[in-house]
Amino acid sequence: MGLVRKRGLVGKRGAAFIILATIMAANTGLADEWPSHPIRVVSPFASGTTCDIVARTVLDPAGSEIKQSFVLENRPGGGGTLGVASVVKAAPDGYTLLLATSAMSAAVILHKSLPYDTVRDLEPVAMLGGEPSMLMAAPGKGYASVADLIAAAKANPGAIKFGSVGVGSASHIAGERFSRLAGLTVTHVAYSGAAEALADLGAGHIDFYLIPVTPALPLITQGKAVPLAVSTAARLQSLSGLPTLKESGYPLPAYLTWCGLAAPAKTPPEIVRKLNETIGKVLNLPAVRTKLLRTGFQPAPMPPEDYARFVADDVAAMMKLGKEAHIEPLD
Repeated sequence: MGLVRKRGLVGKRGAAFIILATIMAANTGLADEWPSHPIRVVSPFASGTTCDIVARTVLDPAGSEIKQSFVLENRPGGGGTLGVASVVKAAPDGYTLLLATSAMSAAVILHKSLPYDTVRDLEPVAMLGGEPSMLMAAPGKGYASVADLIAAAKANPGAIKFGSVGVGSASHIAGERFSRLAGLTVTHVAYSGAAEALADLGAGHIDFYLIPVTPALPLITQGKAVPLAVSTAARLQSLSGLPTLKESGYPLPAYLTWCGLAAPAKTPPEIVRKLNETIGKVLNLPAVRTKLLRTGFQPAPMPPEDYARFVADDVAAMMKLGKEAHIEPLD
């Protein structure tokens, strides 16, 4: 009987091994066969956004790498939630991807409820990179450093104003995160567009504004704003005298505006890895890298595990900010 039980045990182990080997072989085969037809990439916003332009720059050469085309489909609506929801519901087969953005993280505090869980229902695939921000101050107010701005804000709680292009926008989130980090009580002024906000900054109607580096540079040369610090990890070569926010004692994330690719949860890890490696290779191509850097966008490829951690941390930071800053959902 002992021998029979031993045989039965070996049989069970053997059967388990066969099943595991079959699954591994099937997954390997799936990765080897993928992709056999074009891959749809859903952009949850209208065409022309920074991330939309970045995606088009990256996906064309990426398609050449895997011998299949990426088809970018703009599906705006619901502040980006409609496009995200459509990807969450798609089959996890590697043929439907999401152009994920920082707006996806902000959505968790801008809506009372979402038809998906941002962290649980999506599989982060590849980080594309982000736009660093610059802390700009109004001219003629005596702000020559971050310390000057903070001193004024602490001396006059609530009197210092910062601008944004609307509740929940990247500039609003950036301003709130900086203010919370510095322990400031400031007043948020929402504008209908960047042009109006920048005009009021130049006129001194608001005190500071956090905007992407590229549109900030002309304002500096024209004397319409005073640069105080930049969110990048290292100083900008073009403005080597400008300190980083980290140097100034207030280390905001390097990329308050970012974008990447995500897939429905349970997409085979072999496909995720293959996509990640392809995107990483393309982002390091000199022609692609140069083109992106000219727009102010900084490529930041990373392994899928690091990207997943980045997204989870960003979502957690947004939820914390929403509670601390009392940001009310828009719907």
